Amino acid sequence: MRDPVTDPATAAFVAHRNLLFTVAYEMLGSAADAEDIVQETWLRWAEVDLGQVLDQRAYLVRITTRQALNRLRTLSRRRESYVGPWLPEPLLTTPDVALDVELAESVSTALLLVLETLSPTERVVFVLREVFDIGHDEIAEAVGKTPAAVRQIAHRAREHVQARRPRAVASPSQTRAALESFRQALETGNPQGLLEVLAPDVVLLSDGGGFKQAALRPVIGFENVSRFIVGGIGKSTAVLTVEPIVANGNPALALHLDGELDGVMSLRVDGDRVVGLYYMRNPEKLSGMRHATTLRR
Repeated sequence: MRDPVTDPATAAFVAHRNLLFTVAYEMLGSAADAEDIVQETWLRWAEVDLGQVLDQRAYLVRITTRQALNRLRTLSRRRESYVGPWLPEPLLTTPDVALDVELAESVSTALLLVLETLSPTERVVFVLREVFDIGHDEIAEAVGKTPAAVRQIAHRAREHVQARRPRAVASPSQTRAALESFRQALETGNPQGLLEVLAPDVVLLSDGGGFKQAALRPVIGFENVSRFIVGGIGKSTAVLTVEPIVANGNPALALHLDGELDGVMSLRVDGDRVVGLYYMRNPEKLSGMRHATTLRR
């Protein structure tokens, strides 16, 4: 039996585990699926003859990529019949992640939604090349393409993402102020307070997955968004508490009803106004967040 303390295979896997999870999460938009992929990677890695491996990191990323690509193709078919808008599973991140602009951007809900518009192969190539700066030759081995084909795919995917990636510019102080104003208006159910912090063309996407009430189409405009939020909260007799958190490297709010996590709302801020809201209520996508926020208390 292998000793996990001294076993080289275990040591290498543990050293790169966070990287493998992040690679899988950015490809799949699901922390639960990413954890499954990491576990599958370990099972395959445990059978590898390390004497034949020149670059352990590259080998592990290759295993993860192939497993994630297979899973991504399956998920893409499932999402065609998904009820209402699909949002990525929120990932609780630490405040220091938000300070790392590149890392925060790479796991942001806004970017993950843009990646959903790529083909599975384009998404994998984009993530490996643009986010993790992995070479074309290494990516080619992982996806079963030639390096020349990978270069073309990477160029096409980069242009696609750049054309669709939303741009929001706000200083940390502006973001904090907008988040606090929005939180107070949300907790008090104050429609005027919401109107003052929401941009006129704000867009809200909500994901209930068919399990919780959510808008089946994007809600556009500050009056419509305010009405949707206040109307939804007003229908509940439960006590609402709102906790500021950092999810996917960006400011977010955890909404609790009678102490139980009911949803996570991520914000995109431009200047001093909220321009984008991503409201996750699907309980299947909140299990990891529910556990994490419980541990914080």
